[in-house]
Amino acid sequence: MSTPTSTPPTDSTAVGATVNPIENKFTERLSHILADLGKNGIFIALIAVVVLFSILTNGILLRPQNISNLIVQNGYILVLAIGMVMVIIAGHIDLSVGSVAAFVGACSGVFAVHWGMPWWLAVILSLGIGALVGVWQGFWIAYVGIPAFIVTLAGMLIFRGLALVVLGNSNIGSFPAEYRALGNGFLSDVFGDFELDPLTLGVGVIAVIALIVQQVRTRRGRQKYGQDTEPIIWFIVKLVLVAGAIGLFAFALASYKGIPVTLIILAVLVLVYGIVMNRTVFGRHIYAIGGNRHAAELSGIKTRRVDFWLFVNMGLLAALAGLIFTARLNLAGPKAGDGFELEAISAAFIGGAAVQGGVGTIGGAIIGGLIIGVLNNGMSIMGIGIEWQQAVKGLVLLLAVAFDVYNKRRSGGR
Repeated sequence: MSTPTSTPPTDSTAVGATVNPIENKFTERLSHILADLGKNGIFIALIAVVVLFSILTNGILLRPQNISNLIVQNGYILVLAIGMVMVIIAGHIDLSVGSVAAFVGACSGVFAVHWGMPWWLAVILSLGIGALVGVWQGFWIAYVGIPAFIVTLAGMLIFRGLALVVLGNSNIGSFPAEYRALGNGFLSDVFGDFELDPLTLGVGVIAVIALIVQQVRTRRGRQKYGQDTEPIIWFIVKLVLVAGAIGLFAFALASYKGIPVTLIILAVLVLVYGIVMNRTVFGRHIYAIGGNRHAAELSGIKTRRVDFWLFVNMGLLAALAGLIFTARLNLAGPKAGDGFELEAISAAFIGGAAVQGGVGTIGGAIIGGLIIGVLNNGMSIMGIGIEWQQAVKGLVLLLAVAFDVYNKRRSGGR
């Protein structure tokens, strides 16, 4: 008598085994691309804003002269945003930067115009005053223990008053040409008068080559250590898009007056502070303090010293922003610096800085500042009143912070 043989149950996973590897690979690549888009959401937002206002202004926004003006007109805010995002990452805030910029601009007017000092000496002394302001505020915050909000709120009032005292409630104008170049100068015609400035085009080519080399080296480094890398097609697409944007930007500048001096200053600051925040002990300490101050103290980080130098740095950058703004207007006046602190804070938060601290990047703050600049410029071209411009910028700031809060909740953060 033969025993009946039972048919083994069909394994559904085994049946689809030939399909799953392909599906899994596709899903993995798609998820990688979507995650990468999420990380670069602020850059995508900038592109969206530029495209929107290019359409609404019939292409005026992207004219070479207007692109150059965007950099020159918003340079001082971008300088402030670099320092502000560092302060916010550490869990602080600085409300005094506009008043400090006005005070330093007024002092530079006295030095360069009233006292007839050489422009370079006036600039150095003005930067020194900004650093001393940072020392003053950093002392109260770091070593006395008064919250930065209170100290810088007091500083906003103190240095606004001192600016009025220095100016005597009047304007100081007609600065030397070399001084004015900080805000209005261009590096052009170095190799002669051409329709397209060759120096600007050359710098653009160098920037594209440097980008490609850096990205390829980073990708190879990740592959060497077995780390996850993005799909090669997506890597090439991103590289082409970014390189194309740099090339078009350089072409626009070369078509107008060349490289603005303000852009050169910004490029140096972004490079230096990017290295500081990403590759130095001081930068890592800033992130650690913002993430968890108590844990940072227990791990041996001298939090007071870091806080002190953060505000010294902020005072120095506020002074530089004041010099750029004064040079652009060729005027030191009582109304200088009004609202600077709000735009710098907005740039940091729109660029991805977290309200609680511990999160943020220099590049993100720059992009946040550019978004504000494009909004200002685009709405001005369209003839929208200042009251609606303020409302739109406030709404953008609110949505940016709300998006940050939403992401934290979705990822399980508190």
